[in-house]
Amino acid sequence: MLSGLIVLAVVLAAACVAGFGMRRRGGRFRDASRRVAAPGAVLTAADLGAPLGRRATLVQFSTEFCAYCGPARELLAEVAGSRDGVVLIEIDAAGRLDLARRLNVLSTPTILVLAPDGSITRRTSGLPRKSDVLAAVGSVLNGGAP
Repeated sequence: MLSGLIVLAVVLAAACVAGFGMRRRGGRFRDASRRVAAPGAVLTAADLGAPLGRRATLVQFSTEFCAYCGPARELLAEVAGSRDGVVLIEIDAAGRLDLARRLNVLSTPTILVLAPDGSITRRTSGLPRKSDVLAAVGSVLNGGAP
């Protein structure tokens, strides 16, 4: 009986540590060069189904049943609307499985920040903080400097 409780406590503790680690990592922008294969490193207007922004493009992969996609969309639209030449493009991941697979989109929302030429500079999964979105967009607008 006691050994069963100890095993349960250890499993519960491990699950908590893993959950906190995943939550801390979620929504943080990372350099995209390590996560996207070379053939998918540059996206065109044809890939996205909409014109790229003149200065930067925010791309959000969403699904119909995604709990965080709506708040992420609102946040990204606010940031795009406050910056000249920045646009937001939302893509239904289920409707564009080809692109989602090519870009290794494993969860929604997945957000990409593109440079004017369509190269992917940053990416995140989950609901980002506004300050992180502003910093990621700012790095593109400032020519790569954070």
